[in-house]
Amino acid sequence: MKRALFISTLLVFILAACQPAPVETEVPQVQETHTEEMPTQQAPVSGAVIYSLAAGESTLSYSVGETFINQNNKFNTAIGVTGSVSGEITLDAANPQNTSIGSIAAEIVEFESDSGRRDGIIRDRFLESTRFPTVTFVPTSITGLPESYTPGEMLTFQVTGDTTIRETTLPLTFDVTANLENDALSGQATTSFLMSDFGFGPISVAGILETEDTVLMTLNFVAYP
Repeated sequence: MKRALFISTLLVFILAACQPAPVETEVPQVQETHTEEMPTQQAPVSGAVIYSLAAGESTLSYSVGETFINQNNKFNTAIGVTGSVSGEITLDAANPQNTSIGSIAAEIVEFESDSGRRDGIIRDRFLESTRFPTVTFVPTSITGLPESYTPGEMLTFQVTGDTTIRETTLPLTFDVTANLENDALSGQATTSFLMSDFGFGPISVAGILETEDTVLMTLNFVAYP
């Protein structure tokens, strides 16, 4: 009996020694993640934007009264237009009084009216735009701009500057209306002057026509950033 008990106990120890050692399972440590708060982005601050006049969409035109002597003194208003206009306007919508205007130029040699004969006479004998093809306007001051502006509203102000036609430079003041809408700055600037002040008028073609001395000059402009 004792021998059987001894044998049974011995077998238990042998079986226990043969069992594989338990495998320790590592529990992966979860690293704590720290989410950094991103700084809140602020809306961009409004500032000055440079707008360039779009050639073709912007035009410079003249308007002058003429009397046809050979047609029983028939009166007519002659209008000539050129689409070759260039220049830049720097507009600060948040602070409109900071607005500035660069030099504006127009190719007056390309003036076209409803009469090719008139265009030729002006180009060769009076305005002489074949020799002096470009008129320039260099602003020296801007007055009448508001302290605040909301896009879509109409701006009304005056721009004074030096205008060069042929070889003469004189100060002229333009009355300007402008509107900023959908990233397009558009408007109109008008002034008047005497042709005789610039040395090329009034125009007279003996027995055919005579013009008034006063010329209305209009710049219709469209400009984009």
